[in-house]
Amino acid sequence: MKTTVLCYKKCTTCQKALKWLNENKIVYDERPIKEENPTIEELRNWHQKSGLPLKRFFNTSGNLYKELNLKDRLADMTQEEQLKLLAADGMLVKRPLLITEDFVYPGFKETEWEAHLK
Repeated sequence: MKTTVLCYKKCTTCQKALKWLNENKIVYDERPIKEENPTIEELRNWHQKSGLPLKRFFNTSGNLYKELNLKDRLADMTQEEQLKLLAADGMLVKRPLLITEDFVYPGFKETEWEAHLK
């Protein structure tokens, strides 16, 4: 099973997640979310696999999210518009983003990651 983690090097949560993966000897591919932001197709697929609301894929604490005033705008946007926005800039995507063959999880929650990776 291939495990990929989309992350941002300066993000402390990403650093914590990668440390946890290494400590637990879990093999993974690391993908820089800013330089290799996800495509609309990837995001659509990951969203479907996750079973989570699309809003969970937004980095709501990020500067860009706040600058674009997305807190007030997301509710009026279609799912397709939200996916296009996420694909436009990797900094809008919640990180780290864990992707396995059958599991996708935005953010690092050790209990969730552990349940699906061990």
